[in-house]
Order: sequence, then structure tokens, then C-alpha cells
Amino acid sequence: MSKILYASEVAADLQRLDSAWEHPATFAFIPDKLGDGQDTIEAALESLPPDYRADHYALLTSGSTGRPKLVISSRERSVLLTRVLHEYQDSADVSEAIVALPLTYCYSFVNQYLWAREHGRNIVLTDGLTRPDELKRTLAKAENAMICLVGAQVPLLMKYYEGSVFPGVIRVHFAGGRFPAERLDDLRQVLPNAKIFNNYGCAEAMPRLTLRPAEAAEEAGHVGWPLPGIEIGSSPNGELLFRSPYGAVGQADEDGFRAIGPEDWVKTGDMGRQMDDGHVELTARSSEVFKRHGEKVSIPVVVNSIATAWRGNVGTYRELDSSGEDGFVLIVAPHPDRNEVRSILSTLRSKHARAYWPLRIESMAELPLLPNGKIDLRALAEQTDVIQHWRQRI
Repeated sequence: MSKILYASEVAADLQRLDSAWEHPATFAFIPDKLGDGQDTIEAALESLPPDYRADHYALLTSGSTGRPKLVISSRERSVLLTRVLHEYQDSADVSEAIVALPLTYCYSFVNQYLWAREHGRNIVLTDGLTRPDELKRTLAKAENAMICLVGAQVPLLMKYYEGSVFPGVIRVHFAGGRFPAERLDDLRQVLPNAKIFNNYGCAEAMPRLTLRPAEAAEEAGHVGWPLPGIEIGSSPNGELLFRSPYGAVGQADEDGFRAIGPEDWVKTGDMGRQMDDGHVELTARSSEVFKRHGEKVSIPVVVNSIATAWRGNVGTYRELDSSGEDGFVLIVAPHPDRNEVRSILSTLRSKHARAYWPLRIESMAELPLLPNGKIDLRALAEQTDVIQHWRQRI
């Protein structure tokens, strides 16, 4: 019988997750607050064919659609991935995994919980940057520790811990968003002994496709080389595709179950290409590339270009202008002063044609984040407590 395991249960007692993993019945490990999504999850589990009701597990994702779905993986595949990661992430010297992101997030679940379980390492649960003082105490006590983060957390990390030093953290992994290439010097002040990795993947990859050491490239879009056995392809419109021996074997939502076969190419949701030396270069999420005034606009290209002018957080969301043309809004946090706004505008004007400029530049004290540390794009577009600094004259 399939079982649903909730995040709060595991936070109270990690043994519950251990027990679910050791029992052959397929289980779903999901966040607590799902609202109407609860019925979808239960129906999705019920839709699993007999062959998937044992020796598998399911995690929740909404992808780019906002519709919840379960991603189903073979336990054998995921254990195999932890062994590959152990070698390629140079983890032999790591003795503990400090969890600062929800374990229901595929990135944390595989890279930390399953890795620690498979390799006999200690796992330390925290509430991450929602309780910065608690996390600070944990980092201060760390000994040969590994931590997983997302790029959107770096400005908060520096806000809380600038001037502090945590020598016991020796590995830092980034995934789940833009790699904070321009903040590496700041990070190394706080984490002087850490080897930093840029990881790339998606929930359907469960979750890893490529990785690289931070020092292997300067560009945030360089996400490294595919792990052994992973194939990278592209669709006619430039969207990245993959086939992986570690990836999900199926998806389930309110429409039922859909298997992912070994010959199936799976969409990542990102635009990019594999370069001549084998590394993968990302350009944007599929939803972040559009035509404006006849020009092809990539939002991440704009965000990358202002990194030298603005060192805080940056969020964007799509919006139509008054004439019905596609565009986007740029929101920074915290609130910039007048000179910082001028610097952002000067950078935009010097590096990009007008079609690339945002419709507006706004700011807020802090960007809304999802529990996994990524920017909550839906909440961002609905914010009313913003300051407008500039707008295009359409």
C-alpha cells in the first residue's frame, strides 16, 4: 500500500523517513501545506501501475506549470546516483551533511539524505535561513561538513553572516537556480575551506545532470559536464533534453500516470546547448525567452549583465506592455539608493538594445522565497509593497 509521508513528520523524527525507505512499499514524501493539492497527490498515487507500487518513491514538483505532480523514481537508480555524486563531488572527506533546504526538495533529498545514508555520514537537520541564528550555531560547530544552497540565498547568507567564518564547511553545492558566480569571493570569506560546486538538473532528472567545480568557469550559465551515462540533446527550438540512467521513471498527476522509458528524451524546461568540449551552457528557462519588437529577448542575459552593478537579489516576471507586447519587470532587493539605480540603468543602456530593457525597475525589502529557497515567481508578480524606481515610456 502506498503511503504519504509529510515533511513535519520527518522534521520531528528522521527515523520515519528511514523506515519508509527501508519498507518496500512505494511512498510519497511531500510538504505539509498543499491545500487543494492533497486530493491530487492521493489520486496520483492511486494511479500507479502495479510495477511501481514497490521499490520506488515519489517527490512533489510543480515545474513551470504551477500544477502539482509526483515524480516517481526507482530507489535503485537514486542509490546509484549517490555513488556517482560521491566520486564526482569529491565527497570522501565529508563527514556530515548540514541540511538548510527542505528534504522534500529533490536536490536535498538525494544529494544529502540519500548520500549520507548510503555512505554512512551524519545528517544534521536545520530550518535553514528561516532561523539564521540556529543555522549559524550549526555552521560554527561543523566538522568536515557539506551544505546545499540555491543562489537566491546568497545575499541573505551574506546579510546574516558577513564577518563570520565557518572553517568546518568544506563542500558547498549550488543548484535550483542561477549560480552566484559574482559572489564567490564573498562566500570564500565566510567559508574559506569550502570547495564550491555548480550543479544542474531538474526534478525529472532526480535531480542531477551535470556539475562543475566553481573555478572551472566564470560564467553562471556554464553548468559543467554531464555525469557518466547521461546524454544531453536539444529540441528544434533549442530546449535542452536528456536521457539518464538515474532519472525519474514516471510522472503522476490528476490526469494519471505516465511512464518515462529508457529511450525517451525528457525536457528540462531550459534553453541551452552542449558545447564542443562537452560542457552544457544554459541560456534561459523556456518561459524566459520571448520576442519583443521582433528581437529575441533572454531575461537571464539581462540579469547576468547587471551583476556588477547590483549585488543584491534580483527577481523578474513576465508582463505585457500597454500595446500587448511581451516584456518583463525587474525587481531588486533590498531597496537600492539613487546611485545604484543609475548604475543598473547605465549598465542596461550600455549593454542592451531597448527591447531588452525591463518594463519597470522596482524594489522590495526582501524577495518572496519558496521553502526550497528559490524565488516565488507567482508571489513576486502579486506583490503590492514595492517601490517603483523607473519605467519605460512605451
